[in-house]
Amino acid sequence: MKKFYDKLMQTRHYLHQHPELSGQEFETTAFLKGYLENLEIRILESGLKTGLVAEVGSGKPIIALRADIDALPILEQTGLPYASQNAGVMHACGHDFHQTSLLGAAELLKAMEGDLRGTVRLIFQPAEETSQGASQVLATGLLDDVSAIIGFHNMPQLKAGQLVLKAGAMMAGVEKFKVEVEGVSSHAARPDLGVDTVLTLTSMIQNLQALVARTVSPFEAAVLSVTHIEAGATWNVLPQSGFFEGTIRSFNPTLQQRLKEDFIRIVENTAENFGAQVRISWDHTPPVTYNDPELAELLYEHSRNLAEVLPANPSSAGEDFAFYQEKLPGVFAFIGSNGAENAPDLHHDSMVIDDEAFKVSVPYYVESALFLLQHYRQKV
Repeated sequence: MKKFYDKLMQTRHYLHQHPELSGQEFETTAFLKGYLENLEIRILESGLKTGLVAEVGSGKPIIALRADIDALPILEQTGLPYASQNAGVMHACGHDFHQTSLLGAAELLKAMEGDLRGTVRLIFQPAEETSQGASQVLATGLLDDVSAIIGFHNMPQLKAGQLVLKAGAMMAGVEKFKVEVEGVSSHAARPDLGVDTVLTLTSMIQNLQALVARTVSPFEAAVLSVTHIEAGATWNVLPQSGFFEGTIRSFNPTLQQRLKEDFIRIVENTAENFGAQVRISWDHTPPVTYNDPELAELLYEHSRNLAEVLPANPSSAGEDFAFYQEKLPGVFAFIGSNGAENAPDLHHDSMVIDDEAFKVSVPYYVESALFLLQHYRQKV
């Protein structure tokens, strides 16, 4: 297998050198298409502008394997001989590793295609970093007949050879909010003639701080952070308008929805108290990445044959794999990709992947697919 893993290493290094931003993965898609066609793997008509869907095998059940392919607007500082050649763009989240892992799994599954009893659908998904890609794939209808979906994310804090998996929440649900306030401008010396936008904004922010601290159980995990505020342009004028934005995150889908509803109530009531107008907007962001309890327990035990399997602490980052899990059973794992002391984290300009991690990531895809094909055949 050394030749096989050396090939994957070279493939990842090439992809690392040629990163593309979300929705712009045209050359990446062309490379993936050519790679799969050389393996004589069927590529399905999807209508996707970037990314692609392919499959190995035939008939039901159908198990999907997903990898994301986009990069980040980060100037790479690793000093690697295969560092990004696209200035200001970097695979700082390891999606080069993810997609190469799926290419390796595709090759191994193709070699055993004659013995497959069912279909493995390969999802090379664009635009994960902007939380748009999973929804685009779902809109193709190519997951409508899929029984379950498998994915993973590399984790630099874990060593190559380690895998983390659990039932339930693996990554946080994410809400990104923007609150725009419209007051009435006036001279700073006569605030009584206006509606104070600054006071309204800061009162809203102050009131929101009690939302997690005083309404969420201490046995739950949640965070509300205001990260950006703007209002006014000079010292002696009350501004007419301003805004703040930030995020809400939790690991409980019911709690996440309740926090959003309470957020809206607090903001609107505060605006009414001051006589200001308010508009709240929410970005398209992922819900809780929530592993199907039955499948996660099964794959946790099954994966012990592949890696050192560790219990998971969920990540407070978000993942658009969660959109798939809203529609069908899914399992998402973390796979060790570095493990060195003080290893740079995801989205860091010096993040480095240990290619030894392929020896877990590729078997994780393949063995999970084979196991679930058998699992769903037995349920029919």
